Amino acid sequence: MQPITRDELKTMNEAEHEDFVLINVLAPEAFNKEHIRTSINIPVKDENFVEKVEGVVGCKYRKVVVYCANFDCDASPKAAKRLEEAGFTQVYDYEGGTKDWFEKKT
Repeated sequence: MQPITRDELKTMNEAEHEDFVLINVLAPEAFNKEHIRTSINIPVKDENFVEKVEGVVGCKYRKVVVYCANFDCDASPKAAKRLEEAGFTQVYDYEGGTKDWFEKKT
């Protein structure tokens, strides 16, 4: 797992050639309240989390960025670890999460 900053994620989000999937790993209620526009919701607490991610991503070699609520939230590090243990090779954790994204969005 590699950490990714808000600015790095913003650049990836704006790049037309960047091929990645952005996943909010919080519960649907939190996702529906606030999420990064380009993200999808697959809760890390879902027992089929890895299978659902693989179904969306298509292969374990595609870049995946996970995020949760904020720097204190442990959901995205757990999600990233589960994905790496399942064989995903390009896993990034946006540690600042939703709070960092919307507090600093320009």
